[in-house]
Amino acid sequence: MSNQSYRDSQFLDGLSGEELFSMQIGLTYRDFLVLPGFIDFNPSDVELETRLTKKIKLKRPFVSSPMDTVTESSMAIAQALMGGIGIIHYNNTVEEQVAEVSKVKRFENGFISDPVVLGPKNTIHDLDRIKETLGFTGIPITADGTRNSKLVGIVTNRDIDFERDRSIPVEKVMTTDVITGKAGITLKEANDIIKKEKIGKLPIIDKDGKLVSLVSRSDLKKNKEFPDSSKDENKRLRCGAAVSTLPESRDRVAALYEAGVDVIIIDSAQGNSIYQIEMLKFIKSNFKNLEVIGGNVVTRGQAENLIGAGADGLRIGMGPGSICITQDTMAVGRAQATAVYQTAAHAAKYDVPVIADGGISNIGDIANALAIGASACMMGFMFAGTTEAPGEYFYENGIRLKKYRGMASIEAMKAGGDKRYFNEGQKVKVAQGVSGSVVDRGSILNFIPYLSLGLRLSFQDMGFRSVQDLHQGLREGKLRFERRSESAQAQGSVHSLYSYSAPSLRAE
Repeated sequence: MSNQSYRDSQFLDGLSGEELFSMQIGLTYRDFLVLPGFIDFNPSDVELETRLTKKIKLKRPFVSSPMDTVTESSMAIAQALMGGIGIIHYNNTVEEQVAEVSKVKRFENGFISDPVVLGPKNTIHDLDRIKETLGFTGIPITADGTRNSKLVGIVTNRDIDFERDRSIPVEKVMTTDVITGKAGITLKEANDIIKKEKIGKLPIIDKDGKLVSLVSRSDLKKNKEFPDSSKDENKRLRCGAAVSTLPESRDRVAALYEAGVDVIIIDSAQGNSIYQIEMLKFIKSNFKNLEVIGGNVVTRGQAENLIGAGADGLRIGMGPGSICITQDTMAVGRAQATAVYQTAAHAAKYDVPVIADGGISNIGDIANALAIGASACMMGFMFAGTTEAPGEYFYENGIRLKKYRGMASIEAMKAGGDKRYFNEGQKVKVAQGVSGSVVDRGSILNFIPYLSLGLRLSFQDMGFRSVQDLHQGLREGKLRFERRSESAQAQGSVHSLYSYSAPSLRAE
């Protein structure tokens, strides 16, 4: 400890975490601030490595939520490349969920395993729509318009830029003499072909001429190095999947295990149930080395029950999400910051990490969640508007948006989301969530570096170099907090201006 930091320790302002959360009132992330510490390091010195479960480590404390408007294979791949992890939702069949997990586990940097394709009879207008919604061109054309048929051509901007009639079939404008790579080619070899031939896309085909994957020049630039990737012992990207407590989920877990899933999240709105305890015990006794996260819970008693049943991690939150109305509808739940602190403090006795799930809408909320004991943050709202989230963009009042819905919204429950609410098969549906939309935030590959830098700056202000140091400071009372009044919260945000431009969460 330096002389300056020693002097600081003699004059402790504020409250310890225990003192702050011993108050008999529920607190959110906005109800308190972390008091500044002593800075003797750069933001680049901050290490964000953390634990998802007892055995699984992540380079970044980010987990994408198992929601059908947030996490499928594209999101999970991007999360793993950037050091986090994605949890595949289960509003699908077992086969569909397994296919999504398999895409992640088979992924190789630079190879697009599920490229967008069209058939010869599709029109230039279809290409325009893809460019508008997905932001790219250079589309492989296959015999029947699926990824499982023979490659017959490719269409790029050069083929269509000066074509006025957008109703023309692509077979009339596509390039049929396509430069390709053979299945089994290495990324370096693919890159060499792209450089030599000066092309933007390289289709990879099998011995029968069927399209296997695609390599993009732009992706090669982006995917050159991912030193912080979340990988298993076989160097495959890590991936999680959610299941319910229903009997059918036992077969689902078995199929996911065979596909190589790294962690299962038992997805219940209220996790303290005999059904979840039985599911936890079943998974831990039947699937060797498969990590299991239980939840959702918000109290020490709930946490104790799930840890006792074998949970390797806990998911914390009941009702704080932006699309969740559980607390209003059911009158049950807990303020999120209080829930995270209390459960994390209890779980730490068993060396079980907790994930703060819900109530996070900016970098400060992430920092606060980690400061009060969370090891990682699960995010739906923050990641829903990104390029990798399921669904297509649409425009409303000139703003580019994506759909985002709670798994307890009527819309999602009709698709199977009611499995997490002990509500499946009921003729009358009681919604505990809503459907909405969120603003385009660009690609996760740009967004996570933005969030990571913000977190490093926050840790520097707090005076701690890592998540582990932060948690130690919390336990020892060195990390200090202060409650905020409503007027202090107002003053801590933008105020007193005639007008202003709000910063965008869209990282370029």
